[in-house]
Amino acid sequence: MFGFITRRSFLFNLVVIIVLSATIIFGFLQLLGWITNHGKYLTVPGVVGKSTTEAVKFLESKGFDVQIQDSVYVDTAIRGVVLKQLPDPNSTVKVNRTVYLTVNRVTLPMVEMPSLEGKTLNFALEILRRSHLTLGDTTFRPDFMRGSVLEQTYLGKKVVSGDEVPWGASIDLVIGKGLDDQKIPVPSLLGLTLEEARVILEMNGIELGAIVPDPDVVDTISAFVYRQDPPKKNFDDKQVFIQSGQLMDIWLSKTMKVPKDSISN
Repeated sequence: MFGFITRRSFLFNLVVIIVLSATIIFGFLQLLGWITNHGKYLTVPGVVGKSTTEAVKFLESKGFDVQIQDSVYVDTAIRGVVLKQLPDPNSTVKVNRTVYLTVNRVTLPMVEMPSLEGKTLNFALEILRRSHLTLGDTTFRPDFMRGSVLEQTYLGKKVVSGDEVPWGASIDLVIGKGLDDQKIPVPSLLGLTLEEARVILEMNGIELGAIVPDPDVVDTISAFVYRQDPPKKNFDDKQVFIQSGQLMDIWLSKTMKVPKDSISN
C-alpha cells in the first residue's frame, strides 16, 4: 500500500498531503457551517406592546428561542404586555438566537403600608404617592391634632405600618378637625365593658385615652369599667363637661365592681 508513496518524489508526496489536508479542512468547515447555520440571518421582529403569550408564539414561529428575562410592574402600561426586548426590533441576528423579554406583571405587586398617623394631610399625601398608593375617602373627627392623620384604613379595616396592600390601593384617612368650643356632659362608663364604653365615647366624639387594667385582667375586651377620668360628676355632685375630641381614661376590672345602673347617676 505504501509502495506507491515510496516510489514518488518527496515533492509529489508533499503536494498530495497538502491537497488532502485542504480537502478535509474544507469539508469540515462546510459541515460546521451547515450545523451552525453559518451565513443564515434573521431580522428580529418588534413585539413590544404585544401580550406576552402572543409575543412568544410569534417569535417562536419565526425561528427564535424566547426567554422571559424579567417581570416588572409599570402602572401606566397594560398588564401582561412586553415592555422591552433584547435584541432590539429590526436587529439582524443568527437563526436560533434567543430573544429576551421584559414583561409587565399580570397581578398587582404588594407594597408595604407606610405610617401616616400623626402626619399632616399634605405630608401623608406625599408619602402615599411615593409608596405607589392613592388617597381614598377622608373623614374628619374632633381631635386636638387638627389637620393630622388619626387613622388609616383599607377596605374598611385598619392597616398599620408594615402591612402589605396592593400597589395602587386606595387608603382611607381619618383627619383631626380640632376641638369644638361646645362642651358636652361627660357620660358615665361605670359598669360597662370596654367594648360598650368605646361605643358610648364614639357616639359623643370623645377619644379613649389610657386603659388601665387590674393585674388579674387577661381579656380587656370583656373587662368592666369601674373608674373613669374625668368623672361624670365632681365632688360637689355637679355635672362635669368635656369637649369633643378630648381624652377619657378608664380603669378595668375582671368582675363588675360598679352596677350598670350607675351610668344614669
